[in-house]
Amino acid sequence: MDIYLRSTYFIDTDNPIIKQMAMDVISGVTTQRERALRLFYAVRDGITYNPFVDAYIRKNNVASRVVKRGEGYCVQKAIVLIALARSVGIPSRLGLADIINHALDGPLLDAMGTNIFTCHGYVEFYLGDGWIKATPAFDIGMCRRKQVPPVDFDGMNDALLPPEDNHGRRYIEYVRYHGTFDDMPFDFIMDKWKEYYPRFSEIINQSQ
Repeated sequence: MDIYLRSTYFIDTDNPIIKQMAMDVISGVTTQRERALRLFYAVRDGITYNPFVDAYIRKNNVASRVVKRGEGYCVQKAIVLIALARSVGIPSRLGLADIINHALDGPLLDAMGTNIFTCHGYVEFYLGDGWIKATPAFDIGMCRRKQVPPVDFDGMNDALLPPEDNHGRRYIEYVRYHGTFDDMPFDFIMDKWKEYYPRFSEIINQSQ
C-alpha cells in the first residue's frame, strides 16, 4: 500500500503547496472518510474544469502547478486530489477510462473530431476495506451551465460521471477501462491522444 502514499513527479504530495491546501481543507476533521469528502469537493469545485489547458507539456500536469493555476482537465484534477489525499495518509491512485460524451458539442468537439474521451481520469481512494472511485472532473458551475448532474461523493460508494443529463438524455457512457496507476502514465496518455486525435499529433510531438 506504500506505493499509493508516496510522492512522485506528477503527484508531488510533499510539495508545500499541496500540504498547506490539504491542511486547510481538512481542518477540524478527524476520520479518513470525512477527509476524503472534504478534499473531493475542494478539488471538484475549487479547481475549474478546463479541457483546453496545455496538458501535452509534461510539467503542466504536476499537481502543485495545477493548484497554482486553479484550473485543469480531468486527469490533472484527479492528480491534485490524489496528491492531497496522500498527504493526509489516504492511499490513492489514478484510474483511466475511455468515455463517450453524448452531449459534447462546440469548440471541443471541433478540436477533437470525436465525442470519445480517451484516458479520462478519476481517483480511487482506499477507505475502510476497499477501493472507492471518485470523479472530481466537472465543477458545479460547469454542471449548472451544461444542465448535467454534478458528481457527488459520500465516501462509501463509487462516484462516476452520470449516464444522463438533467433532462434524461444520454450523457456519459463508459466504454473501456485502462486500469489504475500509482503515478500519471504521461507517455501512455499522449500515445492514446495521438491515436484518437490525429490532429493533435504534431503539437504533442513538438512538445516532447
